Order: sequence, then structure tokens, then C-alpha cells
Amino acid sequence: MPAIRSAVRFPLHIPLRVYKDSVEGCAETKDISSGGVCFSVDMDIEVGNKIGFSFAMPARSMGASKDVLVRCVGRVVRCSPEDGRREVAAVIDDYFFVR
Repeated sequence: MPAIRSAVRFPLHIPLRVYKDSVEGCAETKDISSGGVCFSVDMDIEVGNKIGFSFAMPARSMGASKDVLVRCVGRVVRCSPEDGRREVAAVIDDYFFVR
């Protein structure tokens, strides 16, 4: 039975910076929706962790003339091992665009 989703997911594979406490890591998104993001990362992240993350939305995806930097605050709702990395799903609690 397929999972029920509350928002449309966009399969964007873009670089993501992840911030947990004072640690920063590099990740890659698997998909993004208005409510959250799924990504692969080498950091030790657990369900319930509060994290920050930022990424540049491609201009073509946003209808803009240049990429748009998005900074988010969220919390981890799912985490599992995958191909030597961790697959993390996080909800977005707050976000803002950087000019």
C-alpha cells in the first residue's frame, strides 16, 4: 500500500548543507516538498534531532533569473541507513529566502 502524502514531492537532486548543533555536513536531496525534504548524508543524525539546512533552488524550478538560496529549520522524522550513508527525512518548521 503506497504511503499517503500531504504534499507533492519534487524529485530534485541538489546539494544541501545540513547543520546539527555545531556540526555542518554536505548532503544531496532526493526529493523536496512544501512540508519537508528527504536527503542522503554522512552525518550521524537521529529521529527527533532539530536541524538547519540550506540549498539553492534552481532558477528554472522557481521561474527566477538566478538560483534562490533557501534556509530552513526543521526536525528529523525518519532516518535509516542506505548505501553506507544515512537517508534522512525532515519536516520544515520554518524557512526564508536569502537575497
